[in-house]
Amino acid sequence: MIKIIIAGFKGKMGLTATKMVLDRENFELVGVLDPFAVETNLNQFAEFANEDIPVFTKKEEIVKQVAADVWIDFTIPKVAYEHTKYAIEHGIRPVVGTTGFTESQVQELIVESQKRQIGGLIAPNFAIGAILMMQFAQKAAHYFPDVEIMELHHDQKLDAPSGTAVKTAEMIAEVRGHHQQGNPAEKESIPGARGADFEGMKIHSVRLPGLVAHQQVQFGSVGEGLTIRHDSYDRTSFMTGVALGCEKVMELDVLVYGLENLL
Repeated sequence: MIKIIIAGFKGKMGLTATKMVLDRENFELVGVLDPFAVETNLNQFAEFANEDIPVFTKKEEIVKQVAADVWIDFTIPKVAYEHTKYAIEHGIRPVVGTTGFTESQVQELIVESQKRQIGGLIAPNFAIGAILMMQFAQKAAHYFPDVEIMELHHDQKLDAPSGTAVKTAEMIAEVRGHHQQGNPAEKESIPGARGADFEGMKIHSVRLPGLVAHQQVQFGSVGEGLTIRHDSYDRTSFMTGVALGCEKVMELDVLVYGLENLL
């Protein structure tokens, strides 16, 4: 039985993860965290009336009161790094879906996990289809170096571009390196019209109500084009990957970046 804490349980992803953990026989939810919670137990929520699980408002309270194997984090970028580091320091394996980590932060966390031999996972996207989309895009970049990435998310998402788009761009750059695209004399009549630049490729972010998580990787070549697209229509699409992450980190002794490393 894997004992799990969920940070950010009141958010849409955190709530979906809470339901997933409660539904799985090999998982045990031992606590949930939200700094603004006024509730003290999960059973104070109508949909969890039959559960007896403590609600914490400070991460320091958790390690004093419960023993946990895994820390699932769906919070916000400004606290996710602190949470992940805290979990590793206290022997709890992080499974993090919060995006917005810098490259240096990820490396610092990997080093810390190596020192303590604690497995963990930071995944920009937990949908298996999204992982395949990124891998297919990397494969295509061998033959189509000219590419742009369009990512579309709900209008409450805080970071742009998305972690998935950045990860996709990094994987493509591993194959094609820096490649400046388009007309070198191109000028934006409105700043930002061409999107963000990553190693010469453009990334475009769309934020609209009604969307969940969607990404299109569009390649162009002489006389042809290739489009690779993934759509998450519901947050349950991420839960297979979250559950897999919780199981796999128990076998690791270092934190990894990207769910594809566990498939």
